[in-house]
Amino acid sequence: MHNTTPDRFTLYIDSNRTSPYAMFAYVALKEKKLPYDLVAINIREKHHRVPDYEAISLTVKVPALVHGAFSLAESSAIIEYLEELFPAPEHAALLPKTIQDRARARQIQSWIRSDLLTLREDRPTTVIFNEPVNTPLSAAGQADADKLIGIANRLVDEKTRNIFGEWSIVDTELAVTLNRLVANSDLVPEKLRRYVATQWTRHSVQAWVRGEL
Repeated sequence: MHNTTPDRFTLYIDSNRTSPYAMFAYVALKEKKLPYDLVAINIREKHHRVPDYEAISLTVKVPALVHGAFSLAESSAIIEYLEELFPAPEHAALLPKTIQDRARARQIQSWIRSDLLTLREDRPTTVIFNEPVNTPLSAAGQADADKLIGIANRLVDEKTRNIFGEWSIVDTELAVTLNRLVANSDLVPEKLRRYVATQWTRHSVQAWVRGEL
């Protein structure tokens, strides 16, 4: 496995670049403008289950971040680590400024990762990064979509097209979740379509979409 010096990171991602969680960790590094190397892991071939990778990723998941002798898995933990280690204003902020807004941001991150399970099955991120599917949403998937749209409508500021006024990593996370529907031409209110389109133009997001290292 790849070694790294304390001032350089190594980020392990899925080789097909469809994991939203790998994308979130990648965007975090890009936004902080930190030096890093990417290592692609073939999940389908179960390369994340080899002993060397299991030694890096405690939960045996992708993404994983290596920083010197320290390693960390789970995208939300990686984001928190980078935010604390390289805080604003010296580096770009990943989370909003106030205690209340940061708490809300963490709530949204936890919800995105733990809910909407049927929607994620009906509309995997391959509809965003590869090609749409022709199958309609299942009843449970539509219920998840309705829930997502209802919550997103309450969160998104029409004027700034961000959740907390200024951009945060949570905007990328919510935009990816909504884009499961938008990219597949499912019904989404125009306000939220504009939000996704705005978030998708961000340089760090486009770097991931273009397959940049």
